[in-house]
Amino acid sequence: MTRTFETQRAALADVVAIPVTPFAEDGSVDPGTYRALLRRLLDGGITTLTPNGNTGEFYALTPEERRLVAELTVEEAGDGSAVLVGVGHDVPTAVASARHARELGARMVMVHQPVHPYVSQGGWVDYHRAVAEAVPELGVVPYIRNERLAGARLAELGDACPNVIGVKYAVPDAARFAAFARDAGLDRFVWVAGLAEPYAPSYFSAGATGFTSGLVNVAPSVSLNMIEALRSGDHPAAMKVWEQIRRFEELRAANGSANNVTVVKEALASLGLCRREVRPPSKPLPESERAEVAAIAAGWSA
Repeated sequence: MTRTFETQRAALADVVAIPVTPFAEDGSVDPGTYRALLRRLLDGGITTLTPNGNTGEFYALTPEERRLVAELTVEEAGDGSAVLVGVGHDVPTAVASARHARELGARMVMVHQPVHPYVSQGGWVDYHRAVAEAVPELGVVPYIRNERLAGARLAELGDACPNVIGVKYAVPDAARFAAFARDAGLDRFVWVAGLAEPYAPSYFSAGATGFTSGLVNVAPSVSLNMIEALRSGDHPAAMKVWEQIRRFEELRAANGSANNVTVVKEALASLGLCRREVRPPSKPLPESERAEVAAIAAGWSA
């Protein structure tokens, strides 16, 4: 019987939250705080969670920590929410992580962009095919940051693996996204704007129906206001939210996104929700820059 993955596809056409991974004073993952942050998201109306995403410092976590984060997320989310577990690194590691996600009861995995310095387009297909074929029961979502990848390659992957159901597209070029989606099959995949709220209005105009968010950790209602406006076709309302989050996202994007996670954790720290510490190669904000982030977060929580 052919799987349709309707529930998973619907979950991707939404705010796809990327939770931070909080650390305790000794530098280890803090399970209690992580559960509390997840519960805040869920209670705030968020229903799709991506543990082990980049905002969760995927590449700075050990294999054991990545498993722990996935386990905590599935447990806290329960049956009423969708969990999209981030997997990646070498093929055996990615496959093992995907199978672990399946064992936990997660129904989708997001495959991180390959970090190998030599990525061929055919090799990109082979990499994702190996993961998708290992877990045919799960919906699979490639995370695309490679502007050279052709849409036809995604179509090729979809032909081989019908469980590839969506795409997190994170190339900062709306025109390229529009062309890529149409070359791959606009209606064939669920298109998730992988560069979050700043790019969501332009990407929705080209065919996206969901967007990822790190900001949602700080202010779930702001992200929900954005997607509600986009779903209703109210572009002025969406751009009003865009203006509201603009400075926060500019701070995250500065210097090649050096402070992408740092700014989110700083905002959470200013609200007393978790520690500000991040792991190298990220670095906490200097004291002189913390006040602006705190003021933005306070304005959203008022």
